[in-house]
Amino acid sequence: MNNIFNNGNKDNSDYIKRFVEKDTGDVQVYSPMDPPDAYKPQGVEPVPYNELHAMMQALMDEHKITLEKINDFEATLLSIKKDGVNKESNKKLGDFFAFIDEKIVLHNLKEERILFPLIHDRMIDNGEHGTGKIPDTAVDLLENDHIKMMELATLTFSLMGITSRITDPISNALLMDTAIEQGLSLVEMLRLHIFREDNVVFPLAHKYLTPSDYEKITHQMKKYFSIDLPSKN
Repeated sequence: MNNIFNNGNKDNSDYIKRFVEKDTGDVQVYSPMDPPDAYKPQGVEPVPYNELHAMMQALMDEHKITLEKINDFEATLLSIKKDGVNKESNKKLGDFFAFIDEKIVLHNLKEERILFPLIHDRMIDNGEHGTGKIPDTAVDLLENDHIKMMELATLTFSLMGITSRITDPISNALLMDTAIEQGLSLVEMLRLHIFREDNVVFPLAHKYLTPSDYEKITHQMKKYFSIDLPSKN
């Protein structure tokens, strides 16, 4: 079989090289070996915090608190990886998973019940959706994130709990490494999810939601979550 990476002939048969050298004009083209950066979204203009509706500001304030908790959780995992579990790190783990149960779950409900359905509708109305028979939007990705992050949090919590009951040192170490790996994956998922909301979906909401949408949001935030928000920024 000929080596597909052999470019010794002169017929320019190296597919990767030809792809990179392809003239695409002003259109950005990505290679599987150089995918777009998830933290550098294309085609979405950022919106200053003070120009967002009070609903988005409140959610972004909650994001800031969550990011601080995520940083602490990551530091705890790395500490356990280096020095093992002790009383202090065990308490910090418990605090983080309690924060998920008490704060992140509620935060996600606010988005799923009130904000996301309206954003989803307005994005479809304005052509910001996929081309399938059932049009999907960025909101679908975020809702899937909510499911995946809770699954990953449950897995990490369960693995940590099982580890504490295993007395064999080798098995304990292997399972702890797995638990830490899943926990660090949760950290990155949460960070990326928050980034997508703050820098992609909330700016799209700012662009497409109408004054009547914001009135509905304000009413429902008070009705479902006992939160008063001003009808205007």
